[in-house]
Amino acid sequence: MTKETLALSPELHDYVVANGSAPDDIVRDLIDETARVLPEDQGMQIAPDQAGFMTLLTRIIGARQAVEIGTFTGLSSIAIARGLAEGGRLTCFDVSDEFTSIARRYWKRAGLDDRIELRIGPAAQTLSTLPGEPHLDLAFIDADKTGYLTYWEALVPRMRPGGLILVDNVLRHGHIIDPDPGDAGTIAMVEFNRYVLADERVESVLLPLADGLTIARRL
Repeated sequence: MTKETLALSPELHDYVVANGSAPDDIVRDLIDETARVLPEDQGMQIAPDQAGFMTLLTRIIGARQAVEIGTFTGLSSIAIARGLAEGGRLTCFDVSDEFTSIARRYWKRAGLDDRIELRIGPAAQTLSTLPGEPHLDLAFIDADKTGYLTYWEALVPRMRPGGLILVDNVLRHGHIIDPDPGDAGTIAMVEFNRYVLADERVESVLLPLADGLTIARRL
């Protein structure tokens, strides 16, 4: 029995993945290709155990309308799309044709391309193309950290009561507690985490999954 989350060694992490939701061939190939083609950017991809968690969570809430901000090469979008209810749709917002061209190939291979729509452009602008009324069941934020507050404010009014917002990288590899974080992304995340905690429109929990995942439920 422990009051603290268990720190995972590489070997224990491998065990967690293997005995939880181990990647299938499509996800494994996507992870391998991303590492090979984009070695300096591969850290932008969500963790395999996070992908499995997101699929299950999407399925549990019966999500039909979902949004993702920051698609990269497509692992998170595959995770969400696989969990959508029958007839569900995922709208992805990203600024890179290069990265998302890989995502498109894997969406097709996974048989998910008919339920995913990609909109290229700055999300601060393209989010305005969504209906303004509460209609979203699930949203995932994993893009430029300095834009998180902007994306949050665009999404919260569009979430249905009970809808979930997932936010990635909220621990910034542990630097979130540094007395002087230094980089703009971590400084922005410190402010974002404070803002979410105080936001009376939602109830939230911060999980130490991968690089930290906040789950906020619209009240």
